[in-house]
This record gives sequence, structure tokens and C-alpha cells, in this order.
Amino acid sequence: MVGVPGCAAGFLLPVLLLQVPSWCSAAPGFSVKGPAEPVMVLLGADATLPCQLSPEQSTAHMHIRWYRAQLSPAVLVYKNGQEQGGEQMLEYRGRTELVGDSIGKGTMALLIHHVRASDNGQYRCQFKDGQISQEATVELHVIGLGSDPHVHMTGPEDGGIRVLCSSGGWFPNPRVQWSDKAGVKLLSHSESLTQDGDGLFHVEASLVVMDSSLGNVTCSVQNPLSGQEKESTIFLPEPFFPRMSPWKAALAGTLPVLVLLLIGISYTGWREHLAKERDLKKRDDESDERDQMKCEKKKALNAKANLEAELERRKNLYAADWKKALLYPDWRKEHFNLAPVTLHLKTFLQNNSDTERKETLREETQDLSLSNKQGNGNLITLKVEGFMSGRYYWEVDIEDTNEWTLGIHEEPTDSKGLQFRILEKKGCDYRALACCLKKISLAEHLLIEKCPQKIVIFLDYEDGDISFYNMTDGSHIFSFTQLSFSGSLYPYFKLESMELSPSA
Repeated sequence: MVGVPGCAAGFLLPVLLLQVPSWCSAAPGFSVKGPAEPVMVLLGADATLPCQLSPEQSTAHMHIRWYRAQLSPAVLVYKNGQEQGGEQMLEYRGRTELVGDSIGKGTMALLIHHVRASDNGQYRCQFKDGQISQEATVELHVIGLGSDPHVHMTGPEDGGIRVLCSSGGWFPNPRVQWSDKAGVKLLSHSESLTQDGDGLFHVEASLVVMDSSLGNVTCSVQNPLSGQEKESTIFLPEPFFPRMSPWKAALAGTLPVLVLLLIGISYTGWREHLAKERDLKKRDDESDERDQMKCEKKKALNAKANLEAELERRKNLYAADWKKALLYPDWRKEHFNLAPVTLHLKTFLQNNSDTERKETLREETQDLSLSNKQGNGNLITLKVEGFMSGRYYWEVDIEDTNEWTLGIHEEPTDSKGLQFRILEKKGCDYRALACCLKKISLAEHLLIEKCPQKIVIFLDYEDGDISFYNMTDGSHIFSFTQLSFSGSLYPYFKLESMELSPSA
């Protein structure tokens, strides 16, 4: 939320914001339309998914939600004129935003930066105005163009030459087609398809060429959605094809029977020897190829295992140390429940818009004891009977208010009496206070460089921790730690500093 310079502007801005729904109320009925055809985007590019209200009307006051299979967590949530990060899926944080040059006409589009293979699929845009809710479906097709095919000969096979074609980085799974130099399609001998950790496909296809007159063959890999393809050609020299020398057959037919028999025996032995050598060479080549493939597969599995172990290690570190981190309040919200609180700031401002009434109210409240709950000016109401356990958080819009007190008060079951643990602003001075009746047990002055516009309070009852964060820049303000609660805790907020009775 962006503040307006000056105390007067900051004081009136909450009132204006609270009146927006009455200015921009929509017609009692509407519908939502999405594109008739799927949106097709190249892998790594930005995707824009449009949605349009019908009839045209302003969406500034509406609750807009983009989601996939389930409502929450969502891809993006827009409410009260700004994006809400609390319900957003982790994989879309920092990669999505709402764009629309015609918000007043009901045109809102979801922009996804750096599209991944996992972004492929169906999205739903939901517009909600009060009790009226409508939605539409948008289909996103991600197109991944892989590498140029790598084609090479792997050796003789079944009286011909075996050729292997491989290519990676495709999405969705591609089509492979062999053809000769005349464009005639050839059938693959075998194909295999694998998918890496990013969801991209790697394809391998082999071809056994029996005809030595083909000269060359071409392997083309095509994306089935866009029709785009990449191809590579390999030349097959005729001497590489196995053949029988003609002089051997002629010699066998011209010799006498005895010589023919001897030569036949010798020839047979020689052929067997050559066959054994070819078989040995073929087995050695196949064994080397299998060993190489096993080695590459082992390396890939080791790399995958290392990545998974590193990811698990980081997850464990985060799960163990999130309490120690004094940054990223949005991360902490995942471990806390949203507190059921109601803020009476609008009522307070309407009842006290008169300057003389404000001064009278200040004089009345200055002489109140801290134990007087009915007169302490608290602007927050808790919808339950106090916090007795668990973790909760709530947010308070401060804007540019010149004076306020914000925190928690405790009603213990023992004789300690009402206790406060609060942040206080008076002018440009900030303090952290711990008060019990008329005694201050802690008063620490705080140096805050950037004036907070919104503050979030985290309460961990079991750990005895109360933490304050500046939601303007996500920074940590102050924490009350190692506390021991003995009673019910209640949120506390008033638009004036903590004033003790004169006897204090």
C-alpha cells in the first residue's frame, strides 16, 4: 500500500479506501469470458491469459482469483485493489501479475513470466462481487523446441547399417520421422522417450538402412502443437555396407573338384573366422555402448539424487530454522493461522471527525488506568474468547497516522492483573513497551528508518513470542521473546500513544 505524504492526507486515506465499494458497485449480474482457442507460448517466454467481464464494468472493487485444480492455494489473488500473497502457490511467487489497461471496462489478464513446462494446462479466472461469482477457463499450451538432432552411425546390423538420432529439450513429447534424400518416409527400427526433472522430453530413434544406394538419410524432430521441427542429415558411404567379394565365388567355380573341396574347406574356415571376429567386434561394440549408456545413466541418476538430497536438505533447514529468521513475513504466515479479528477504524474516524470531539476524547482517555478495558480505546475486536494456545497473525493498516499504540494485552488468571506488550508511535518516536497496571517493565526506543504503512503481528502462544513486522518492506521491527503466558491474549490497537494515569 502506497502512502500519501502529510499527516492530513494519511489520516483521511483509510476513510476513502473504505468508501470505494459504494462508489464502484457493479451491476447485479455479469458473466466472464475467456479466449476460445488455447494460448500458445514458447518455453521461457511470458504468457498473457486474458479474461473479460460481460457487460463491461469496473473490476477495481471485485475479488479476482486465478487458480488451477483447486481454489487455494491459488496462482494469484486480487482483493481490495491489490494483490494478496498469502494464498499464492510457491511456484508462482514473483512470476505472476495482473495486467489490464481497461480495468474500468472489466478487462483483466494474468501475466506469467518465464513460462515452464509445469505451467502447461488449464487455468480458471474467477470474479466475485459480493455474493455473485462467475468464472471462465483458459487453456495454456507451452511449446518447447529442443536441440538440433544428433545423428550418427552405431555399426552394422542385420546386413545393413544402424543409425541413431537423439534430441532433447522438447515439450510436449515430439514426433520423430526418418526420410531419404527423395523425401520418402522410412520407418524407425526403435524409439525411446525420457523426461527430465524440468518436464522436458529427450527422444532417441534408430534406423537400420539396408539399401547402400540411399546415399544419405534425414532425421527430423517435430513439435506436435506448433508443427515446428528441426532436422539433421547423415551421409552413408557405400563401402560401409557389408558385401561379398566376387573373385572368391569365381575362383571356387573354376578349380577341380579336389581343389574346390580344399578351398571350400579353407574358405569355410576363413568365413567362420571372419564371422567370429565380426561377432566379437560387434559384441565388444555393443558392450562398450552398453557400458557407456550405463555410465551416463548412472551419472544422471547420481546427479538427480544429489539434487533431490540438496532440495531435501534445504527443506529441512527451512523447517527447522524458520522461527529464527527475522525476514520474509510472508513465509512465516504459512506456519500461522489468520486471526479472526475486526478493525473498528472506520467507526472511530466517523464518530470522532470533529476536532473538538477528538480533544475531548483524548482528555477522557488520558486519566484511564491500563486495567480499564472499557475505556482504553481499543479498535480491534476478537471474535473468540481470547487466545489460549496456537499460532496466529493479523495485519493492521497504519497509513501515515501520527500517533498509535499496537500490540497485545493479557488477562492472566493469577493476581498479576492486565498486562500490555505493545509498539507505540508518537510523532517520529517509536517505543516497545511492556506494562503491567501502572508499572512499565520494559521501555525500549526503536530506530525505524522507513515509516510503516501496514504492520503484521505474529503470536506464538506456546513459544511465548510476539513479533512485529513492517509489511511495507518486509523488515522485522521488534519481538517480545521467552514470555510466559498465564491467561487469555487479545489484540490491541488505538490511534493514540499509551498514556498512564498521573500517579504512574
